[in-house]
Amino acid sequence: MLSKLHHSCSRLGRALIRPLSTLSEKSQQATNHPLTQEQIFERERIYGAHNYHPLPVALTTGQGIFVWDVQGKKYLDFLSAYSSVNQGHCHPKLVQALQKQAGRLTLTSRAFYNDVLGEYAEYITRLLGYDKVLPMNTGVEGGETACKLARKWAYKVKGIPKYKAKIIFAEGNFWGRTLSAISTSTDPTTYDGFGPFMPGFQVIPFNDIAALEVLFIADEVQTGLCRTGRMMACDHEDVRPDILILGKALSGGMYPVSAILCNDSVMLAIQPGEHGSTYGGNPLACRIAIAALEVLLEEKLAENAERMGAIFREELAKVPSDLIVTIRGKGLLNAIVIRETTGVLLLPEYPVPASTYKAAWIQRH
Repeated sequence: MLSKLHHSCSRLGRALIRPLSTLSEKSQQATNHPLTQEQIFERERIYGAHNYHPLPVALTTGQGIFVWDVQGKKYLDFLSAYSSVNQGHCHPKLVQALQKQAGRLTLTSRAFYNDVLGEYAEYITRLLGYDKVLPMNTGVEGGETACKLARKWAYKVKGIPKYKAKIIFAEGNFWGRTLSAISTSTDPTTYDGFGPFMPGFQVIPFNDIAALEVLFIADEVQTGLCRTGRMMACDHEDVRPDILILGKALSGGMYPVSAILCNDSVMLAIQPGEHGSTYGGNPLACRIAIAALEVLLEEKLAENAERMGAIFREELAKVPSDLIVTIRGKGLLNAIVIRETTGVLLLPEYPVPASTYKAAWIQRH
């Protein structure tokens, strides 16, 4: 099974490799690292909060679809930083955009205009077909902002009685770890021990919204920007959200950038002083986001994801295995459902208890 799986991954990888000279340089950089993996693990354990349980690999460089650990070992990155690096690790156009803008101007706050925000706003709204964009930094900030926008619209436009607006979430949702986000969760591992929870949210079974005259908010932070073989996952269903939330690949892994897009009827419900961010819309973020979007289009990454995803699922389906229950997905956003096992699951040169793999799948949805 493992040899056939390796063949399938190799076929997938060959179509996505950057120039070999660059990959060789990255490998050399990794080999020369001054610390061992164990030293890196220990330092983080001593001085860092224990809010993650990473796999025992210390990465130091990345290029395209590959990453290297501090021992110089190369890996094919299936996680892609939760779909943040859809353009590939350290894409040269994004690195160049960051370096050029970083030497010019990085932050002004929104107390002043800067010469990049307007350019970025025009580019992304025209590309995605919305009137306005509200720039933020992280994906969960985007979700929080969308909730504020929806509530303000409900009171000012729809006429909902003051503080009676509700935002409806489907069961099984995940959009972050802030108090608002966990207040909508149905996963006890996310919310247990963090109450009391934020009011104003309602959770219902998926696809069971019967109410009329509601705003549809699409969180495309992880699914959007070409990951599923379309620009947005919503595009598979020909659905246009009233409010669209983007993040992660909006910067290609270079910098925290998120965005909320909607039309004037919703966006203009918020007035100056009612929402903002010191870093949101800063010139460095905007310049990187423009470059990240350009790469998606120039390299036809939606089409690439659709083609490579089909190869991945087709080839993996040919592998005879009693471990794989099912394979599903769209584009390069896929789930491989693994049958629960006991003991040790052996991969080439990397023995890890099967329980570790099970935990990794659960944590990463």
